[in-house]
Amino acid sequence: MKSTVTAPGATRGPAGPPGERFRAFGPRHIDEIADRYGLAPETRETVRRISLVLPFRVNGYVLDQLIDWDRGAEDPLFQLTFPQPGMLTEEDERELEKLSADPADRLLLREAVSAIRRRLNPHPSGQQQLNVPTHNGAALPGLQHKYRETVLYFPSQGQTCHAYCTYCFRWAQFVGDADLRFAAPDPSGLLAHLADHPDVHDVLITGGDPMVMSTERLRRHVEPLLGVESVRTVRIGTKSVAYWPQRFVTDPDADDVLRLFEEVVASGRQLAVMAHFSHPRELSTGLARQALRRIRDTGAVIYCQAPLISHVNDDAEVWARLWRAELAAGAVPYYMFVERDTGPQDYFKVPLARATEIFQDAYRTLPGLARTVRGPVMSATPGKVVVDGIDETGPERWFQLRMLQARDPSLVGRPFRARYDPDAAWLHDLELHPDTPADLRDAVGGRAGNGAP
Repeated sequence: MKSTVTAPGATRGPAGPPGERFRAFGPRHIDEIADRYGLAPETRETVRRISLVLPFRVNGYVLDQLIDWDRGAEDPLFQLTFPQPGMLTEEDERELEKLSADPADRLLLREAVSAIRRRLNPHPSGQQQLNVPTHNGAALPGLQHKYRETVLYFPSQGQTCHAYCTYCFRWAQFVGDADLRFAAPDPSGLLAHLADHPDVHDVLITGGDPMVMSTERLRRHVEPLLGVESVRTVRIGTKSVAYWPQRFVTDPDADDVLRLFEEVVASGRQLAVMAHFSHPRELSTGLARQALRRIRDTGAVIYCQAPLISHVNDDAEVWARLWRAELAAGAVPYYMFVERDTGPQDYFKVPLARATEIFQDAYRTLPGLARTVRGPVMSATPGKVVVDGIDETGPERWFQLRMLQARDPSLVGRPFRARYDPDAAWLHDLELHPDTPADLRDAVGGRAGNGAP
């Protein structure tokens, strides 16, 4: 790969003719979407009702290129982007239906929506309590520092997405409640924190989706990092290749953003695009594959990750196709996550036992180069915990677990066991083996730490 930066005004290979302009569709456009694509009346009202609580946003590319409208509400890409019955409790849905029917109940409706959101655990795994760093005694807005080497940075202009995933564990970023939102107005706080912590080598720019920003705005957040010697890797977490690949192909500043990527690589740093693909169909379009090629041509590395989610991808064959498609596109299969304990988890969760079976069945079919993927992984309070398998050699069955990453670096790589439970879907559902070392038991906490219900 040539390591030169493309000259201003040049293009990086054929980008094709100018594409359609981005247009978002949200709750105000439900009737327009329903009329155009033939949504059943009950589906239309479900979307309208649940989007009072949880974020809803799609765009023309998702509607026209990804969703199979012949399958309607059963289509996995429809499930991925449109609110569904069952994402809220029946009681909450009935209350929303009642209060939204009468304009006189608008204040009560707002109060009910707020109460439902609070019950949905908007910031799991101690994000607000444990992850927010300070500088000179003051909390730094828009930053999270959970692992020693890595800081998460949430630029305020990037706290939306080209479309919203219904399972999104960051749903609280999008619902308009300021006290639920991580957002940094500028990079000054990040730079101060990096100066205080020279052991941080990795900055993950996340959201929302940083790629909703124009290149000019994105540059204001990226360029200052190139002056920090301790930063060796810049990561960008994005779903844009799946939901709006035009960002890298036909958008007016598509070439500009690729030049910015080249500048990061030319500085001697690694640029890692952390791409989110939840279903192989997201990689099936020519635009998506072209976007991946253009990103790779800058010298950036593309890592792919997604959660295992019921109704969308809870099938080993789907994951095998997804990982093979990623490999064929020159990207690195990285993580299969477990759906986090937030938002509509009960609708999307897959028990750990079933998740382990799906992962292993898919993994066995992969060529060696695709076996970079790890899973199923819980991104929990103490760190990233992978389920390595189920031990059935003795009279009892046990989950074999391991700390892939940890808030306490001394725990990284440590194996441990928890009693097999076919219904357990998260770390706090598990009961640790009696011989678990005290430091691991204390870190994991909850039921897994002391056997309490």
